[in-house]
Formats: sequence, C-alpha cells, structure tokens
Amino acid sequence: MTGSALLIHHDKAMNYHFHDSHPFHPIRLKLTLDLLTEAGALEPSSMLLSRPATEAELLHIHQPAYIEAVKALSASTPEPTWLGRAEQYGLKDDDTPYFPGMHEAAAYVAGGSITAVEAVMSGRCEHALHLGGGLHHALSAKAAGFCVYNDVSVAIAFARQHYKARVLYIDTDVHHGDGVQWSFYSDPEVCTYSIHETGKYLFPGTGFVQERGEHQGYGTSVNIPLQPYTEDESWMECFEQSIRRLTDYFKPDLIISQHGCDAHALDPLSHMQCSMAIYSEMPAIIHNLAHTYCNGRWVAVGGGGYDIWRVVPRAWSLLWLEMTDHPLKLSLKQQPRTKLPKAWRDRWQGQSSVCLPNEWLDDLTHWEGIPRRAEITAKNRESLAVALQDFPIKPY
Repeated sequence: MTGSALLIHHDKAMNYHFHDSHPFHPIRLKLTLDLLTEAGALEPSSMLLSRPATEAELLHIHQPAYIEAVKALSASTPEPTWLGRAEQYGLKDDDTPYFPGMHEAAAYVAGGSITAVEAVMSGRCEHALHLGGGLHHALSAKAAGFCVYNDVSVAIAFARQHYKARVLYIDTDVHHGDGVQWSFYSDPEVCTYSIHETGKYLFPGTGFVQERGEHQGYGTSVNIPLQPYTEDESWMECFEQSIRRLTDYFKPDLIISQHGCDAHALDPLSHMQCSMAIYSEMPAIIHNLAHTYCNGRWVAVGGGGYDIWRVVPRAWSLLWLEMTDHPLKLSLKQQPRTKLPKAWRDRWQGQSSVCLPNEWLDDLTHWEGIPRRAEITAKNRESLAVALQDFPIKPY
C-alpha cells in the first residue's frame, strides 16, 4: 500500500465542455483542486494521472452504433448524415449537445474512473477520488442529462470483469442515478443505491421505491426518493438508516460512490433545502462502511452540482478531506466557522458573478425553516420504510 488515498485526474478530461453557458462546466474541477491546494490538503504525490477508456471497455456498457455516433459527432464539422441522426442518440438537445472532441474527452472521463478502480483493487491505495467522473445518466445507446459515456457503469463493469468484485454503488446526487441502475438491473453482484429528489418533480423522472431490480438482480436496486424542500436532518436520517442497513445486508467487496452536490439549497437545478453539512456527513458514513465491510476499498467520483462557485468546490473538498483523514476535517467539528483560504477567494472572486463564501460550512443561523417540515419528514419516512421492507434489521 503506497498511500491511503489518491486523486485521479487528467487535463484532457477538462475538455468535457459543452459550451461556456452550459451548467456542467469544467471550471468546477479547477476551483476544487485550487481550494484543496490552498488549504494544504493536496500534494502532487497524492495525484495519479489517468488514461482514456479503450473502446473495448466502453463496449461493456455502450452499444457499438452509439460509440460510432459519438465519434462521428466529435468532428469539428460532422457529416450531414450524422447531424441528422444526432437526436436519435440524445446528442442534439440543450442538455447534452454534441461538441468537437467529445469522444476523446468522454473517454478520458470514463478512463479516470477505471483508473480509480484499478488503483484501489490492485492495492495501490485504499481510497481513490475521480472528481471528473459521475456521469450517471448516460444509457447504453443514448446520451442524457449532460452525460455522454457512463463512466461509473464502465468502471463497475471493469471491477467485475477484472477483479470479480461484488460492488455497492452509492449515488448521493439529487438526480436519480438511472443510467447506472439500468446497467445492472438484473445483476445480483452489483447493488445500486440512489438517494435523490423524487422523480415526480425532477429529471430523469425515475428512481421510485418500486424499482427494485429484476430476475436474479431483484432486490439489488434500492431507491430513496425524497420530497422537495427536504432539509439536512431528514436527508441524513434517511441516508444513514438505509445505507447502513443495505451495506450490512449486501456485504460488498468495493464501494463506488457518486457525489453530486446538487441537493444544496443554492443549487439552481433542484428543489432541496440542504446545507453543506450533508456533504461533510455522508462521506464520513461511507468511509466508515468501506473500512467495516470492504477492507477500506472505496472509489468516489464527482457528478452534478450547479452552483459552481459557492457549493461545488467546498463539497468536493470536504469529500477529499474525509478520504485522507485530513486534520482540517476533524477541526471543522470543533470549529465549524473555520474560514476558507483567503488566497483562493481573492483569486476567483473576480470571475464569479456571486459573492464567494467565507467559511467551509454554512452558517445556518440565518436560514429560514421550511413551513412543511413535519409533513416532508413524515413522507420521507414512509418512502424509507417501503424501500427497506425487504432488508432485515440485524439483531444486536
């Protein structure tokens, strides 16, 4: 074991960029890496250069015709024939429009998540973080929700093929992890778990408790759909109770977790009312589960998060602080009003249209409570009970 955690990155993954006004902007990665560096939490020795996914690796999840379409639409000037077929492959709408160099950039994203799995499963490190990953909406033959290749599904398939690992996938993005769920819906060796805003009101319109898997995989798909305007306490109650019970039941060899941070109250693409606290607490629970059940084997990837200035850099940095047991993470428990590095704020404030935060965690003393809190909490508990009805409570 050469280190407890490695951060996987390649500059070519930064080319995964639809256009400057698109909400899924790669500057999120720059902001996070710079914040970690200024905080003294990221050294060059902790970073590992990733590689692109091969076509053979992509084919474990994606259809050959789809990969061919992605390649063709990646040209600086795609041929008219392919332009006419772009909509068929989900590459012509406002969410996921084709762009020059798309295949190479998306292959580097997928390859980063494979590199992370390889680093952990080979014993090079206990934990690996690939913030460029987490494109959980891409389907086998169609792009969706800002996602071209489903790097998470490709990485899980790699772990199954090369290491025969029993994989628990934990998705904490506010949008349901549909693409990963459907990739392994009948596979009893892959358990997909997603906690998210209910699909009644939010893209992709799936992730209901009745989606439980099929055939031999029945019971290995678990969804915790939460009500709009859910706050920290109810979110964490549902998350902790469900994920601890599920992990004990499934007993994985490897945990792969997706850390979209769009359940925050400031995020423009959801209706939740959570604070930075959940992005400190959820990784701590996953960290504990990895050591309890998987000998520490834990791969984490990024995902959504569209308040790119105030939320994403802090949330993803808190994840890395947890993975590395950094002293700053511990000190935040005693001193929750700890300031962010001034140099980071000074460097980026001029580019931001909003005032950057001063502190690592949110000051909740000025937050207004949700009037329907009791009703929302009760409905979330009902969903939780239904989702967990097939999983026995372990006697102690």
